Amino acid sequence: MSSRDGEKVYVRFGRFRISQTQIFYQSRFTFAMVNLRPIVEGHVLVVPFRVVPKLRDLTNEEYTDLWFCVRRTQEILEQHFFTTKNDDSRSFGFNVAIQDGVAAGQSVEHVHVHILPRKVGDLARNDDIYDELQGWAPTEEIVQWKQKHGLGQGSIHVPSDEQRRDRTMEEMEDEANVYRRYSFLDT
Repeated sequence: MSSRDGEKVYVRFGRFRISQTQIFYQSRFTFAMVNLRPIVEGHVLVVPFRVVPKLRDLTNEEYTDLWFCVRRTQEILEQHFFTTKNDDSRSFGFNVAIQDGVAAGQSVEHVHVHILPRKVGDLARNDDIYDELQGWAPTEEIVQWKQKHGLGQGSIHVPSDEQRRDRTMEEMEDEANVYRRYSFLDT
């Protein structure tokens, strides 16, 4: 599941090595991590430790744990983004999405669930989020591959690289530290 490189411990997300510092919650078989290229603020991924391409490849225990971790991650994000005395709970929500296989738009051949915090009116057309997810990829190389194979965005505007750049390790670690504070609270 994890490997040591000097002092740092890594887990795998497909072919990518993910530092433990990017992980803000983990359970027995699953971890939640911040995103290199978020679509909206707070867009995170929930990933099983074992690298498998499709949901059907998970054991029953892994499958159950994955969805438990999805729910717990939503609770963590809700505490961070939406819990104030004046918030109306109807004004926020989440898109929870999984692209199960390359034909479904999966850019990393490793089961993963996208969790995207949403507020009423955050996008001009609410369903634009699905077009954004279809074109999402963790690296520019994969974005270009998806576009070449017709798996990218439809007619929706694709943000330029200046608008949607890869974040630095420090930015991701800072975000993970914020969410980690909430992962120990009872909800």
